[in-house]
Amino acid sequence: MAGRQLANKWLKTEALLTDPQIIPYIPETKAYNRDDLMSMLSQYNMVVIKPVVGTGGNGVIRIEEHNEGYQVRYKGSKKYVASFPSLVHLLSRLKMKRRYLIQQGIELARIGDRPLDYRFKVVKIRGRWIFKATVARLARRGLFVTNLCKGGTLLHCRPAIRRSLPHINSAEKRNEMRQLTRTCIAVLETSFPGIRELGFDYGLDQTGAIWILEVNTRPS
Repeated sequence: MAGRQLANKWLKTEALLTDPQIIPYIPETKAYNRDDLMSMLSQYNMVVIKPVVGTGGNGVIRIEEHNEGYQVRYKGSKKYVASFPSLVHLLSRLKMKRRYLIQQGIELARIGDRPLDYRFKVVKIRGRWIFKATVARLARRGLFVTNLCKGGTLLHCRPAIRRSLPHINSAEKRNEMRQLTRTCIAVLETSFPGIRELGFDYGLDQTGAIWILEVNTRPS
């Protein structure tokens, strides 16, 4: 039987932020507005904005300070705007009036010039949470989103860690992500009784630090 679905990314993030053990793994996240966009760009130089409700990497926009202006990446295109007002105007057209979040940008580890992240999929069977998949997803060349439906490539988890971060112990890093998953499950199940399936999208930055990029209740 299908479990409870929860599409709202903001609600899931708020729930995870209630646990002090999880907070260090969550990129700073705010509801989209002009003032917070300006402050987060000045703090992090790069942010990602994504729909509050959305799947498959659809509608995700990456913004980076670039040559005193801003580079905007959306789908497979890159645009450059010279001022913050021009950026806000461009985003008003790209966002199509949906509600968005602003998330601290993470420079993901790469294989070649292609970023990758990790999907840990768990399901609840007869009262116990079971790991069904722990895989890596390598972005299609030229894209920053890793979703398979956008041309991403599926890789085994530990070899992907070794290839992208050869100085990191891949077994220890995978186990750290597994333990973080268990901690998050306990928090989310308390906040949202009835969930039975979860997909955790983790990023490893170039130092090997783990970041929770997203949690899905209907993972593909």
